[in-house]
Amino acid sequence: MPNKCAEIHPFAVVVLNGTIGARLHISFSVLNRSSFGFWFSYFTVISRAVLAMFWFGIQTYTGSQCVYQMLKAIWPSTARIPNHLSESANITTSGMICYLLYWLVQLPFLFVSPTKIRHLFTAKSIIVPATWLAILTWSLVKVPTTVSLAQKHASVSGSALAWAFLSSLNSALGSYSTLSVNIPDFTRYAKHPRSQYIQLIIIPILFTLAGFIGIVVTYAGEVLYGSTIWNPLDMIDLWDNRAAAFFAAFSFSLATLGTNISANTLSAANDLTALWPRNINIRRGQIICAIIGGWAICPWEILASAPGFLTFMGGYTVFLGPFAAIMARALSPSLACEYYYLIHNCKVDVPAMYDPHGRYKYWNGINWRALVAMLCATPVTLPGLAETINPSISVGKVSHIYDIGWLYSFFCSAIIYGTLSYAFPAQETYLATATTGDYVLSAEDRSDGASTDEKNVQTDVIASV
Repeated sequence: MPNKCAEIHPFAVVVLNGTIGARLHISFSVLNRSSFGFWFSYFTVISRAVLAMFWFGIQTYTGSQCVYQMLKAIWPSTARIPNHLSESANITTSGMICYLLYWLVQLPFLFVSPTKIRHLFTAKSIIVPATWLAILTWSLVKVPTTVSLAQKHASVSGSALAWAFLSSLNSALGSYSTLSVNIPDFTRYAKHPRSQYIQLIIIPILFTLAGFIGIVVTYAGEVLYGSTIWNPLDMIDLWDNRAAAFFAAFSFSLATLGTNISANTLSAANDLTALWPRNINIRRGQIICAIIGGWAICPWEILASAPGFLTFMGGYTVFLGPFAAIMARALSPSLACEYYYLIHNCKVDVPAMYDPHGRYKYWNGINWRALVAMLCATPVTLPGLAETINPSISVGKVSHIYDIGWLYSFFCSAIIYGTLSYAFPAQETYLATATTGDYVLSAEDRSDGASTDEKNVQTDVIASV
């Protein structure tokens, strides 16, 4: 492993954290022990595991709506399936059937090695953009030429416009918050750190394209159907062309599947393997996530009766901001200033991350610098989050801090953590050279991603002895 970081492009947090995973070949749940302390890291691990399970259920419910549209396109009588469930169930018989079907469709992918799941994303990267471009073309053709898609303008001005812009910017950046934390779970399998640099180009292009298509198609739907339809599945439900409806719904189901596998099941599985390494491996962790997230939390109940809870989960990015910042802070496009990059010049002790009494024990297993950074960055955003969950609570202009919650918590924790780390350095964590523990794993083991998930835990423990 190189001891210098000259080749790291510090443009995005995703690539910064991804580079660490690609170099050290460890997941987020292990990596963050070096930043948060061995025991304090469990707070971040448990938080992410619980969130992943909840979002798995909610994403599965979204996928079930795609299944419903596909079935209705094939058999229109699907829309007339009688409902035998009570209204208090918050889901219909057809909805439960579609939910079960989509949950079962996901199961085979939980047994695929993380090193081979890329084939799913290869198919997704071809099918989904092509279908969405077709939907964009349809909207442009269907909308009368006399109607301009750019005729609407902002209805706010002045400070309201500025805060609306910052809130939208925060929302867009917050959508990266989970990925910026989860990315080492995938880049740990990279053959070379540079392999994941392509994200610098691909992610901005695809996110911008998806946002543009959403805006244009939604406005076209307003012209065609007389109402603003932000949910693409609701618009698909209005289409007369059954073939188009099927393929469009299929593309959204495939996109949802990729999100659920990458952002939820694999993330939760990595967390569970860190919590119980002797009993849980990647596959078992994914199954546990699918069972608890898919059925125990009853996502249809949450979606029907707990919108405030969903708002809270969406607002949890104010916690993920500090997680990402402390792991890999980017203070400017030209300065990577983080524990791994500047504070320790890329020299860390991977085997020690598996030792509760090792160099990353800090103070009783807690890196107080990270704790102070989180306590300074997060509480200020909570009043705004409370007002968002319950509009009857008025907190005044302090709610604006929540509007930029991810930006604020990210940069605030980055500055405080960096200052404390330089002012009060943890001398016991400084190394002359990096220790990766790679000598424990043979090349043959590393190439077998499916069978080495459990071996990685065992060999890493051996390396720390």
